[in-house]
Amino acid sequence: MQRFLAWIEGLGTGELLLWTIALAVVVRAAFWVLHKLAQRTKTGVDDRIVAALGTPLFLSVVAIGLYAAIHRTGWSEGARGTTSALVVSVVILAWTRCFMRIGDAILDMLARRVDDYQWVEPRTLPLFEIVARLFVVGGAAYALLGAWGIDPTAWVASAGIVGIAVGFAAKDTLANLFAGLFILVDAPYKLGDFIILDSGERGRVTDIGIRSTRLLTRDDIEVTIPNAVIANAKIVNETGGPFEKERVRVDIGVAYGSDIDKVRALLEKCARECPRIVSAPPPTVRFYSFGDSGLNFQLRGYIDKPILRGRAVDALNTLIYKSFEAEGIEIPFPQRVVHLHRDHVHRDPDDQE
Repeated sequence: MQRFLAWIEGLGTGELLLWTIALAVVVRAAFWVLHKLAQRTKTGVDDRIVAALGTPLFLSVVAIGLYAAIHRTGWSEGARGTTSALVVSVVILAWTRCFMRIGDAILDMLARRVDDYQWVEPRTLPLFEIVARLFVVGGAAYALLGAWGIDPTAWVASAGIVGIAVGFAAKDTLANLFAGLFILVDAPYKLGDFIILDSGERGRVTDIGIRSTRLLTRDDIEVTIPNAVIANAKIVNETGGPFEKERVRVDIGVAYGSDIDKVRALLEKCARECPRIVSAPPPTVRFYSFGDSGLNFQLRGYIDKPILRGRAVDALNTLIYKSFEAEGIEIPFPQRVVHLHRDHVHRDPDDQE
């Protein structure tokens, strides 16, 4: 090792730069070969890591030679310090970009292996990407300040005061931001789900952002809802069960005296003939109450997707009405009997006007 250091000390500035560039070219060529070998593997994460490491390692080797050469020159101390800081800054920025690419590659790999790493999923991937980038950028900023000889303590204290002021000024925005992070982690819904909020909005989730969530209603109107509102709302996820199918219910009343077995058979037939109702799980009919004007039944059947609910109810109502009319089954409506009583008032025949 001492002989190697002595050999380097014996090199001139020009020779040192030439040897540094030659070594950097060798490193670059070696990583090019490694990248070709990594492309033959089944996974793609190693390709991305090797490709990300090539450029910063090349620049690091060149920077070491430049740094040593700069301090051999007869420049003033200020010029040498500024030039050295520029060289180190370029290397820091190169490694910052490298670590971001490596972090993205690892997170993508973890998100695809949901069975092994359930805490990293496609819906939580943006959260981990943001956290990873914050750490990388924060470390890079600290290193850059150190490279230029700036004490970061005062900057950190100032940033804390500014952060408190910004927090008070943008509390609503921060509330939406944190609510968005909790939504990504807790996942009460995902892209493509049909949800209903307690305020009445119903639609398909088209985007889950850090600040807001977007719904596309059945009228093809996009509704943007702040995440802070959704985080405090009751959410009904129509597609959040074990499967996407949804049960629809149609209430029917028939007149007293109707053949309930015939009514039940007709309702089941209507459900089987309706193209919107699936056969599994099978539709059911319930005779659930005696009403004021008739016997109350309920037809229950499943549809493939929540978006078909309106069409399914329309088709069932049409089939039921036509079937009942053809079979002579009366669908009652509220009726009232009004009895008029005539008042008999005794009048004196002599009391006439």
